[in-house]
Amino acid sequence: MVAKVNAGKNIRAILNYNENKVREGVATCIHENLFGQHVNTLTFTTKLNGFENFLNRNQRATTKAVHISLNFHASETLSTITLREIASTYMDKIGFGNQPYLVYQHKDAAHPHIHIVTTNITQNGKRILLYNIGKNQSEKARKEVEKDFHLVRAEDKTKSKNLVHPIDVHRAQYGKSETKRSIASAVLLVTKNYKFSSLPEFNAVLRQFNVVADRGTEKMQMYKKKGLLYSLLNDQGNKVGIPIKASSLYYKPTLPNLERQFKTNDLLKQPHKERLRTCIDKCLRDSKSTADFGKALHGESIYVLLRQAADGRTYGITFVDNKSQTVFNGSNLGKGYTAKAILEQMSDTSFKGGSINTSPPDTETTQPQKFIELNLGAADLIKDLVTAEQHDFTSPDAAIKKRKKKKRKHL
Repeated sequence: MVAKVNAGKNIRAILNYNENKVREGVATCIHENLFGQHVNTLTFTTKLNGFENFLNRNQRATTKAVHISLNFHASETLSTITLREIASTYMDKIGFGNQPYLVYQHKDAAHPHIHIVTTNITQNGKRILLYNIGKNQSEKARKEVEKDFHLVRAEDKTKSKNLVHPIDVHRAQYGKSETKRSIASAVLLVTKNYKFSSLPEFNAVLRQFNVVADRGTEKMQMYKKKGLLYSLLNDQGNKVGIPIKASSLYYKPTLPNLERQFKTNDLLKQPHKERLRTCIDKCLRDSKSTADFGKALHGESIYVLLRQAADGRTYGITFVDNKSQTVFNGSNLGKGYTAKAILEQMSDTSFKGGSINTSPPDTETTQPQKFIELNLGAADLIKDLVTAEQHDFTSPDAAIKKRKKKKRKHL
């Protein structure tokens, strides 16, 4: 478990942050303390008034709001009842057991997590000191809660920080909300962490999560208007379930926004090119077949994808380095790293016999393509989510900070 404690001045902003998540359908208020009503009957006004009854007892304090997030490992399945118990136990241990607080279960990230809204102003108007609370009281409470509830320890998560976690496609197909939530989590993780500089590179990373971003064919209006749909993929790489519009995701991973990211990422990923070349060279020396090559890359946390046209021509290879979180096409690494150059060094003939061609299809987006994963044991590579610290993109920091109003210049 990873706990984050943030202090602020505006309880309304923090409350609004969580309530907006509820309205978006990606969060639920699951528990209250000292509000005197069942959580389902509390309105926004009731919640705000409950906090202000405490806040108004100290007019001198400037920092009166506290926003806490408790993040759990992706492998953990925690019921609402358990989350309530964890929240209550944690709040008691950090000295907030007699404070009003609300617990929100968020479902907008690839790992389970809850947010707690509270105040450090007590019933008698005194302040609970927040200095070093994260380092001292919270850290001690975290370790005790992990032990009490048999949770994955935060220290253990760093061991799997370079691995990624695929979506449970079968579960996600059951309904639109589950599909959208699954896709949103994967796309958010990839756009925030990985450095890719083209749509095919973006898709190479997404395939590890059983997701694809699709522009359609050049003849479609969606393509002409730079539209983008996200879909789930089954084990055979076929699209399944209900596609989701990029514009419907709240952080807007649309094609125009991605294209702006492509330019930035192209510069940011260059320092990692040499590490990837070194790893590939080492794996090539130790490999005699594509199976050996894929297995060797697996050991370096590198995912490799061959791109084939509908007629069977192999025209490209893409490497996803999950350690440096960068993506490179083989041709961008150098002549010795193209699909043709690499496959010609392999002893097996499954991709030879004239099938290797470095030229891409005439119109890559309009022809059906086949993608071949060379990694043996790819499912083993994609087991655990990276640490919660890296994936808590629902951080309350932004909600706490007030927007500064621009001063008008009087002429």
